Amino acid sequence: MTRLSSAFSKPHPALVCFITAGDGDTAANLDALVAGGADVIELGMPFTDPMADGPAIQEANLRSLGKGTTTHDVLQIASVFRTRHPDVPLVLMGYANPMVHRGPEWFASAASKAGVDGVICVDIPPEEDAELGPYLRSAGIAPVRLATPTTDAARLTAVLEGSDGFLYYVSVAGITGKQQAAVESIEANVARIKQSTDLPVAVGFGVRTPEQAGAIARVADGVVVGSALVELVGEYGNAAPAKLRELTSALAQAVRSAR
Repeated sequence: MTRLSSAFSKPHPALVCFITAGDGDTAANLDALVAGGADVIELGMPFTDPMADGPAIQEANLRSLGKGTTTHDVLQIASVFRTRHPDVPLVLMGYANPMVHRGPEWFASAASKAGVDGVICVDIPPEEDAELGPYLRSAGIAPVRLATPTTDAARLTAVLEGSDGFLYYVSVAGITGKQQAAVESIEANVARIKQSTDLPVAVGFGVRTPEQAGAIARVADGVVVGSALVELVGEYGNAAPAKLRELTSALAQAVRSAR
């Protein structure tokens, strides 16, 4: 059992929580997510052109980059997190440039040494898997792929090939944090995807409240919350950990009582 498979093997759907590395007191923010009940942590790698992200995460990227956060810093944050939380899965989410700039083999090796369990690279499609995927798999890191409402059967086959850990279902055709799909649409698409894979399916984009998280948890294997948490970091700065723990606790309770 890997840390990711263990997280998705619990009696309840997994709560996946995202924050951006280098934004606010990241170590304290991560600890707050764990204390609040997050089952999986997604740590965003700041990038200048986060094309899939809405205003909240764009602004977090800019705050982090404005402090000079580098890929080395992100990996150091991951490494220190792993010493504090040896059993909590950690997934890096970001874009190709920071991941392959020094070479994909270097990145995969460094991420593995830092205790990273999975990587979501938004802008490397399945057809370009060779750019990063083989290096991640060789290092024991799960390449987590994305599917969307427009991913048809043929495309889904390509997405699933070489994917591991879980499948991230993007519930809307758009950017993070703006709108949410109807639960009926999510349920139908998750059911369709699960006919083709045994991977857990976690649903994200537009999930902001415990009520929304609970509704999705009734039909999916996991729920991803990002922008709502990132906004708390932007609003409260170094005082954000208490707010993050409070919201994460409410989300976790909703997810765990959904079924």
